[in-house]
Amino acid sequence: ADYDNTTDSGIPNMDEEATAEEIIKGTDPALYLAIAVVVFAVIFIFIQIRKKRKADEIDSFFSNLEGDKFNLTLPAAVDEYYEVKEKCEKAGWEPGQSTGGAQPSPHHRALAQALMKRCIDDIPIVTHIQRESPGMNKLYSQSMCSVKQWKDYQAAEAMVSAEVEEVRAEADEIEPGWSQVIWRQAMQYSQMLKQKEEQAKKLQAEQQRAIAAQKAADAEKKNAEKAKYDAVKAKVDAEKARLANADQFEKDKIAKAEKAAQELLKAEEREKQSKSAFGGKGGMKKGFLG
Repeated sequence: ADYDNTTDSGIPNMDEEATAEEIIKGTDPALYLAIAVVVFAVIFIFIQIRKKRKADEIDSFFSNLEGDKFNLTLPAAVDEYYEVKEKCEKAGWEPGQSTGGAQPSPHHRALAQALMKRCIDDIPIVTHIQRESPGMNKLYSQSMCSVKQWKDYQAAEAMVSAEVEEVRAEADEIEPGWSQVIWRQAMQYSQMLKQKEEQAKKLQAEQQRAIAAQKAADAEKKNAEKAKYDAVKAKVDAEKARLANADQFEKDKIAKAEKAAQELLKAEEREKQSKSAFGGKGGMKKGFLG
């Protein structure tokens, strides 16, 4: 039998419906509110977890994409400059003294050269930050870079900016006013050195190609000479073999002739002996039969 909410005649059971309505009416509305709060809290936590996971994935993506792009360090020329400066100060050099167009002292010249070397060696990291700065600021404004990457960039930029100002300050100590042009001079020297290095690499590559070409030509010449020698040797060996065969053939022919002659002589000798035994006086040799 089917169990439903109707009587045998198919009419709904009004007593059971009334009981359900009383149960619903008797439920505390605070229960519905609590259920709604719990559902909202679960949904909120789920959304936050998804956001955090997505943010972590983005950070991981950009970290892997860029790697140690802003893990910069100052060149060794920085420490070398301060070592030279310390030696010059111990030798009596004092900062801020202009040469006034006169011949600079050995200490002044050594310190200026050390600072210029420091400045030139700084050029790669300075140009790197200058090149990356617009793109990083744009990525950060659009929330398209990780927090770690942005902090790494800021730290690198601060370090490079401090180094630029420190070089300028040191330049004015060596020669007042030099700070206004030292970075431009360093950039020019850096480009000259780069061009010189590229030319040296190009010349080295050309020399290597020329050496390789000469080696290939020598190898080809050697192979050709060897092939020619092998061909001549093969002909000589073939001729020697032919002559050796002909000589052996003549030797065999002579040997056969000599053998035939010896056999003929032996036959003649036997024939003479036979005639002498039966053809003497008396018709028979004495002592034969008796």
